[in-house]
Amino acid sequence: MKAGVENQMAADGRQFRVTRRALLSAAALASLALAATRTVRAADPDTGLVAEIFGSIPATSDRLRLDMPRRFPNGYTVPLAFEVESPMTEVDYVRSVHVLAPRNPLQRVISFHFTPLSGRARVSTRIRLAEPQNVIAVAEMSDGSLMMQKTWVEVEVNGCA
Repeated sequence: MKAGVENQMAADGRQFRVTRRALLSAAALASLALAATRTVRAADPDTGLVAEIFGSIPATSDRLRLDMPRRFPNGYTVPLAFEVESPMTEVDYVRSVHVLAPRNPLQRVISFHFTPLSGRARVSTRIRLAEPQNVIAVAEMSDGSLMMQKTWVEVEVNGCA
């Protein structure tokens, strides 16, 4: 047997060769992929979560308005309201809005789905927050484009305990 080449036996009895070059190439690709993921997360953990979920970081848009209090005493019932400016026609409408809280035990807080028959993409509700953090809203449009908005909220009492 040549140095650097190992014969391996597959489960079905066939032999195949694994070279040192192939192993090093695979290891290099895996480390590059891991480094790229860490780079996105290190830059901003909030947008890193968005990139993990949606595959990219959407642009911040004024068409998506996210309204939350800057300070709220109780993390159990934090008011949240959002509205997306959209004509809500058959060809141009808001498909869904996802609310994320990166420091919550469950980071995907809630998702709302819309159709052109919804009339407006507007919601007012309350959510739980574990600690002070950015709350992120990501709107997915009918053409597949994404837009994002985030706001910092201070809570004094953990609402996820």
